[in-house]
Amino acid sequence: MYRLSAILLGLAQVSLAGGPIVLGYYPSWKRSKMDGVDFAKYTHINIAFGIPLQDGTFSFEDQWALPQILNQVHSGGAKALLSVGGWTGSNYFSDILKSDSTRNTMLTSMVDYVKANNLDGIDIDWEYPGRQGNTCNVYDAQNDTPNFLRFLQDLRSKFDASFGPGNKLITLAVRVQPFDVYGSPSSDVSAFAKVVDFANIMAYDINGPWMSDTGPNAPFNYEAGKGTPLSLVSAIDAWTGAGWPAKQLVAGLGFYGRSTVAQQDMSRDMKNQYQPQSHDVPLGDSEDAPWYDACARSTSASGTWQWKSLRGQGVLSSTNAAAAPWIRQWDGVTQTPWLFNPTTKIFLSYDDPDSIRIKSDYAASRGLGGVMIWSVNMDHNSELVDAARSFGGKATNGTTATPPPTATSNPTPTTIATSEGTRTKTSEPVQSSTAGSNGPQPSSQTSGGGISAGGKCDFVGYKCVDSGGHNAAFAICNHGKWLLRSCGPGTVCQEAGNSILCTWPLFARVKQGIEALAHKSIM
Repeated sequence: MYRLSAILLGLAQVSLAGGPIVLGYYPSWKRSKMDGVDFAKYTHINIAFGIPLQDGTFSFEDQWALPQILNQVHSGGAKALLSVGGWTGSNYFSDILKSDSTRNTMLTSMVDYVKANNLDGIDIDWEYPGRQGNTCNVYDAQNDTPNFLRFLQDLRSKFDASFGPGNKLITLAVRVQPFDVYGSPSSDVSAFAKVVDFANIMAYDINGPWMSDTGPNAPFNYEAGKGTPLSLVSAIDAWTGAGWPAKQLVAGLGFYGRSTVAQQDMSRDMKNQYQPQSHDVPLGDSEDAPWYDACARSTSASGTWQWKSLRGQGVLSSTNAAAAPWIRQWDGVTQTPWLFNPTTKIFLSYDDPDSIRIKSDYAASRGLGGVMIWSVNMDHNSELVDAARSFGGKATNGTTATPPPTATSNPTPTTIATSEGTRTKTSEPVQSSTAGSNGPQPSSQTSGGGISAGGKCDFVGYKCVDSGGHNAAFAICNHGKWLLRSCGPGTVCQEAGNSILCTWPLFARVKQGIEALAHKSIM
């Protein structure tokens, strides 16, 4: 009996090995703000930024501090990569990749830098191939994307030749649509995925002070006809639709919010986060300051508020309640909170633990590889990274993540995905019943175990629709109503106390076998 139980337990441990990617960006200029970061909660850290030069080399301005940074990263067991590029560091990518001489110099520079500093790989943040990013950036609408592919193919070959096949990582930071060719997103990016380990979708900065109206910085989904028609959901659809495997995509999460100045008192219509705004950017949190953009030749504050500052500077009194005079509202379509200050007319769109968890769980339901965070220094007592690690109920070490707390103020997140019998709908998120939603409405169908979307419940935590471990669907009871969600493709829901495991069917059967044996031995 003991031998059989040991074998079953071993199988269970093997099936739970590994876990989702939890990648965080480490801005080197914020090195002094890293004291509260728990690097053990991350699997990968991208150190930002190496800046490409015209000759194909690149420089990292905090090279002198790199040993200290690597010690911080490695102390938690995370892999360390250097991120090359960024918003203000992508000026020369296009020209570098056009010339055999400069592209070969960049290839050699990357190999040499990884070798000299014992890094785990290179992250390339080109903003953007085939499209204008920062005003100073050179771009070639016709040739950037094919040139980028050839460069990455050569970089993979050089990494494998220098370090052994697959021993060094190549990752990309990408926008919410695939790389442009002739001014439109590419319809086939599958060749990129064959040489890149994974791509991090920057699903934030979607609306901001450059728009005519206020709107969400990082919407889970967008509301048709309002704001920029892009979101995390549309980004996943776009990349997977263009042939990029979901398991090699990582969902980007912003640990900050953006503030703008409304032209009118938004508190008169607090259910509408889309109202006219000025283009004057207010000063953000205590770390914000006017900065000079050499490309635009203008000086402006960023208007950004880090989560730690929202929690520590008198804007939020708790994770989901505003401090006066701020007013908090939850938007059921974009699944994000927003704030308004009637005194200053400042609008502030941001993410909190609830909205972060919704995105993380949805990424898991779509079979993504994990989550990416900009940036690790912005958290408060690990509140957001803990929510990001949820990933459908499974923490990064294979254990069950802590269920989200029941909200105590303002509307709460609505349904993410639903199930019809044993057929899981993971390609279309379920939106709230708010008018103007661009997704299907929650199903009222009753599922197994007496659980139905929107049905009454009295339970704290997660519950599988089928406790027998044969169904991917699970539910959370929030504000007395069932919200249906789903585990990732190929996995099933298995209950573990008041929470769940999203695991492979084999493990579900093994776990049941262990429990049955244990029960029999007790009897």
